[in-house]
Amino acid sequence: MTKVSVLVVDDQPVIRAAVAGLIAHEADLDVVGEASTGEDALRKAQRLRPDVVVMDVRMPERDGIWATRQICADTDLSGTRVLILTTFEDEAYVVQALRAGASGFIGKGADPEEIVAAVRTVHVGEALLSPRATRALIDRYSRTDQSAAFSSAPPVDLGALTERETEVLVMVAQGLSNAQIAEALVISPLTAKTHVNRIMTKVSAHDRAQLVIAAYENGLVRPGVE
Repeated sequence: MTKVSVLVVDDQPVIRAAVAGLIAHEADLDVVGEASTGEDALRKAQRLRPDVVVMDVRMPERDGIWATRQICADTDLSGTRVLILTTFEDEAYVVQALRAGASGFIGKGADPEEIVAAVRTVHVGEALLSPRATRALIDRYSRTDQSAAFSSAPPVDLGALTERETEVLVMVAQGLSNAQIAEALVISPLTAKTHVNRIMTKVSAHDRAQLVIAAYENGLVRPGVE
């Protein structure tokens, strides 16, 4: 069995050791390295090429958002996914991390089983713990009147999307899973997944998290609005 390789990044030794120990305990996961700063995370990611980087946000020197942006922009690390490990106080940074290319986030207060499940979820190309978690985070973030995070960069061009693909994109941003999209549109889950994959290709997104950001940036969905 090929194990999922994981790099654990956190400036707090106790937390870093705890997370690494938790992940290493799983038969299908393998901790290949640890880092305590953003710069160290980038160097080790480039050397080790892990499948998943579990990334803290607040760190000395370069932070986790900087490291996430560098890792996700590196073509040699196209197969690496970043999972942000954050605290409730850090929620204001999560949208920035998603924009930087992170595939998801999980709180440091999550149950051990949730953290392990999040690593596996991100590795297979899904975003966050669930699409609904994406929506909940963005809604909560926007209610702090900091929605300017969505306009900090030019929106991606959605002109290449068909009408059906645009409809699917809105549903993804609203937190619907592929199964829920299929039910709403009276199509098969496989067809729904195909639509999502085509949208990701057209807008150069590597997972659902990036689709959510694209939908919000282009005004297809607005925070807190059904």
